Amino acid sequence: MNPGEIEKIFRDEAGRALATLIRLVGDFDLAEDSLQDAFAAALEHWRAEEPPANPRAWLINVGRNKAIDRVRRLVAFRGKQQQLAHQIELDAASEGEVSDTTVLDDDMLRLIFTCCHPSFAAEVQVALTLRTVCGLTTAQVARAFLVNEEAMAQRLLRAKQKIRLAGIPYEVPEREALEPRLRGVLAVIYLVFTEGYAATAGDDLMRPDLAREAIRLCRLLDALMPLRGEIKGLLALMLLHDARRHGRETAAGDIVLLEEQDRSRWDRRQIDEGLTLVEEALRSGGPPQSYAVQAAIAALRISPSPVIELNHAAAVSMVDGPARALQLIDALQARGSLNGYELLPAVRADLLRRLGRNDEARAAYRAATAVTRLEPLRRLYARRISEMSGESRSPI
Repeated sequence: MNPGEIEKIFRDEAGRALATLIRLVGDFDLAEDSLQDAFAAALEHWRAEEPPANPRAWLINVGRNKAIDRVRRLVAFRGKQQQLAHQIELDAASEGEVSDTTVLDDDMLRLIFTCCHPSFAAEVQVALTLRTVCGLTTAQVARAFLVNEEAMAQRLLRAKQKIRLAGIPYEVPEREALEPRLRGVLAVIYLVFTEGYAATAGDDLMRPDLAREAIRLCRLLDALMPLRGEIKGLLALMLLHDARRHGRETAAGDIVLLEEQDRSRWDRRQIDEGLTLVEEALRSGGPPQSYAVQAAIAALRISPSPVIELNHAAAVSMVDGPARALQLIDALQARGSLNGYELLPAVRADLLRRLGRNDEARAAYRAATAVTRLEPLRRLYARRISEMSGESRSPI
């Protein structure tokens, strides 16, 4: 097996393996370091042979042993670590080798509930989820929050220390304690899905493993708290978006815009399930929940934020035309609340293109190219610049 295939397995399994290791060793940083050790071992062992039948269980078992080795090396100068090492060894002995994947399925949900503990501010909950569940680097998380990498590293460090020192339990809480965390849990599950639906950086437009995991977690949550409209609404929203996955890119990995997609490639079963869930969510009683509301203006009213305002402006362009939407975008840009947000120049570029203001549109597309780290978007912007320059259009 070549290193590229091994890296793909690791990327697909890393999030859930990390969640289980955090439960087993009781420390975020130790679990992350041990998983990296396990990946290094996989690169060495799997090159010469077929990967194990259950790669995730293999990574967890090796990672747990690596954690014990790491702690043992610290025993000489940290007496507290000796106690931790002993406890990990006891846990390892009592549980034995991890082999049954079904035993591990709730670990990711436990991790999300830990990240969404009410003692954390919303931005800390999101940052922890991006780092631990989505597997983004600290630099990528920092870009998502428009802060420098050092500041984000300190924010994440303080959050992990608080989990350890305050003894925040790594568990899905009892039913009466679910409610205070539900909003945050739904937000981070959608965040996991969003990273899978449109990756933050890299060569690939999508990470289907994360999208599938978010849908799986939402199904678990729906079973845990049935008849909740906001949960069904989120599940519907993700299913409807994910149903278009196979039509969203070409074989070469280029973006296919909605109006150009081959609808025969959409997943009809997922669409039908999503539509049914939307109806159930809207019939669940009470005011409409944000995940069940499809109109951007409703989302703006329920959960205002600069990013939602940007989405709202894009929706306005489809109703009132690009000129009105451009006014909203320029006002948003003037406020400075989205400085550095990579989609702002891209949306502005598209509106200028539709208005025929090609010189300004090309400049905006170049600005968008300069800040995006996702290669399919770079190629899309290059195609748009080429089209407005009168050059031949690249095949899609």
